This record gives sequence, structure tokens and C-alpha cells, in this order.
Amino acid sequence: MTDFTMFGLRPVLMTGLEAHGLSTPTPIQARAIPMIMQGHDILGLAQTGTGKTLAFGLPLMHALLGAGRPSPKTTQALILAPTRELVNQIAETLNGFARKTPLKVQRVVGGAGLNPQIQKLAKGCDILVATPGRLLDLLDRRALTLSETQMLVLDEADQMLDLGFIHALRRIASLLPKERQTLMFSATMSKQMNEIAEAYLDRPERIQVAAPGRPAEKIDQAVHFVAQGDKARLLEDYLKAHPDERALVFARTKHGAEKLMKLLNSWEIPAGSIHGNKSQAQRERTLQSFREGRINVLVATDVAARGIDIPDMRHVYNYELPEVPENYVHRIGRTARAGASGRAIAFCAPAEMGDLRAIERLMKRDLAIAGGTPWPDELAGPARAQARKRGPARGGPRPAKTEAQRPRAGGKRRAPGKSGGKDRVRHSA
Repeated sequence: MTDFTMFGLRPVLMTGLEAHGLSTPTPIQARAIPMIMQGHDILGLAQTGTGKTLAFGLPLMHALLGAGRPSPKTTQALILAPTRELVNQIAETLNGFARKTPLKVQRVVGGAGLNPQIQKLAKGCDILVATPGRLLDLLDRRALTLSETQMLVLDEADQMLDLGFIHALRRIASLLPKERQTLMFSATMSKQMNEIAEAYLDRPERIQVAAPGRPAEKIDQAVHFVAQGDKARLLEDYLKAHPDERALVFARTKHGAEKLMKLLNSWEIPAGSIHGNKSQAQRERTLQSFREGRINVLVATDVAARGIDIPDMRHVYNYELPEVPENYVHRIGRTARAGASGRAIAFCAPAEMGDLRAIERLMKRDLAIAGGTPWPDELAGPARAQARKRGPARGGPRPAKTEAQRPRAGGKRRAPGKSGGKDRVRHSA
């Protein structure tokens, strides 16, 4: 499929595509949209920034425009995402196409008042975009029932597993009808992902437009070997070399992100931060300032940065390397969005050599060297042990507890059901 006109989407959706200047589908859209419109369950593997939201959003809205109106306290389609930022991004994208239709798109996230969300759901909605935790809060308060939900979308499913949402997902799935269509999208594929796919999907069509764990080709990636205590000044040099271009800086912890942001501001580099200690209102204000150019540097943790979709993000700096190599792919996927180019620089201290090797194994390539010399193995091991023993090096963020604990629980298989049906996930006590 080389043109959106070939899918047979409803005219109002085609008008929306034209208004957004979209005529040619991305690879994941070209392959997923027809399969979803035919009613298949989907396991979609694609890099971040490749148009996954419209890949499931367009056929979902196409189907709902031909359905009846939702009952009170129900939703006809449920989209689950791991973070507030990603929920907001998905909802805003879908609302852009739903404005001239009767479809109602609602969002519910933690960090916002429950009562206003309960009131929004009272009349029912066509599409609900939610984080798993807040959705369970609303279900427990009987503000919502999933008995009429016919479509379930799990977006960034791998990250939901990393954040320990497996038990929440099992409970939510047990409340959904057996007969439903389930779509699961992710940028990486792991053993746990295979398990949850077996549990939630019924004979799915697997759509893979790039090798799992591989970032966009237009990202120029490199590593700079630097002592932990020298990282802050090195970051300052990089940022001041591109003062008018947006940059996203990744720290490993909430406390580290906040400390680094304050340090940059003290050096007269306008920066903001988003992490788990920020309220939803604070996050939204910071992101708005970033989008509007009032600040050009955003310091974030892995969790908070999921869902950030800013087309002209030129630089990503891994101030600290992630302990989970798949998170590196998601981090650098914040640049080179929608076919643009970008640059990602990883700062590697001696204690992080093992993390760097894990990243390179995942991507099946060595990162180019932007500066410094690779640390020898005999230095890397003791450096990690010393870092854990004494805490942070001076000038670098404190490596405290990670923002999200990641219990590695796998999904359960479904019990066999009728041919063509979607079986309910067994709910463990």
C-alpha cells in the first residue's frame, strides 16, 4: 500500500489525513492498517517515531464510526500505555482526527484528580486512553466497566512489562469480553514479550518493519568515554556547541535528573526536568516550555520520557547509560522522528563498560567513538564496585534507586477457547 486512499478508510478520516498533510503511509502503517481492518489480532514491531499511533488509531476509528453509541460508564476501545506522557500524546493525535466525527476520545492518567475523570466517563466514550494503574482505580470505584470493550491496544508493551504492570494487565484482561480484537505494539522483543503475546493475542499477524531492538537508521550514534566526575562539564560543552537546538538528556534516576537540571541552570543553560517526582501539571508545563522553545534542554528519566514526540529533537545525550539495553533504543528513538535525522551521544564512565557492551550486542554493532579511549576491563570492574560502594562521583547525579522497579513476571497462557474467539486471560488470585 503506497497511498492512504488504497485502504478504504471512511471519508472523514481521509479528510483528516489531508488536513495533516499525510498521503503516504509509513511501513508499519502500510502493513498494519489492512490487517487490523480485516479483524486480525496484531503483534507490531517497529522503531519509535515510525507512526505506530496512526497504525492502530486509523483502523480503530474506522471501525467505531460504523458502530453504535457507547453506553454510560463504558468504552468501546481501550488503549493502554505505560506513561502519562504517552497517553497524552496518543489522545491528542486521535482527537485531531475525531474532532469532526461523533467519536469521543477520553484519557485517564495518574497524577490528576479522580473526580473529574469519573465525570468524563459517566456518559461513556468511544476510545479510552489510559495508564494501567489509574484505569484500575476507576474500575475499583465502578466508574467504568469493560464489558462492552471490543478492541484492546497495548502500546509500548515492553515498557509496561519493564515497569511491573504485568499483574495489572492480567487483571484488566480478565474484565474484558472474550470476543475482542487485541493489538500489541512495541519497539523491542524479549522473552517476557513473547509470553504476554501468547497470553493476550489470538493467532496474531506478526508485523515487523525492522529488527527488534534496532533504532532508526538516520540516528548518528556515538560514545564518548569520560570519567564520571567529568560528565557534567562535557555535557556543557556539547550543549553550548548547539545552543539553538533541542536536546534531551537522560539520567538514570529521579534525583539525578533534578540535580543535573539545576546544575545546568546554574551555568545559564535553560533546562527543565521531568521524572516521577513531578506532578502531572509540572510535567505538562515543562514539556510545553520545551515545545515552545523557552527551554532547549530537557533532562528526563526513562519512564517520564516515554511518549515525548517532538519532531525537531536533534540531540539525545545518554548522560548515564541504562542498565536495561532495550531502554537505550527507546531513549535515542526520541530523535530522528518521522524520517528526520538526529544525533545520539552516550557518555561512558569506567563502571558503565558492561552496560555499553550490552547495548552494542543488542544492536549488533559497535558505536563510533566521539571522544576518549575505551576503558580497559581491569579498570571497569573495580570502578563499578567502587561506584556502588561510595555513591556518586562529585559533579554527577546520585545513582539512587531506579525510578521504577522491574519485577520480571511473565504472562500466563490463555485457556483454549472456541475457534476464532478471544479467550480471557486466567486471573490468578
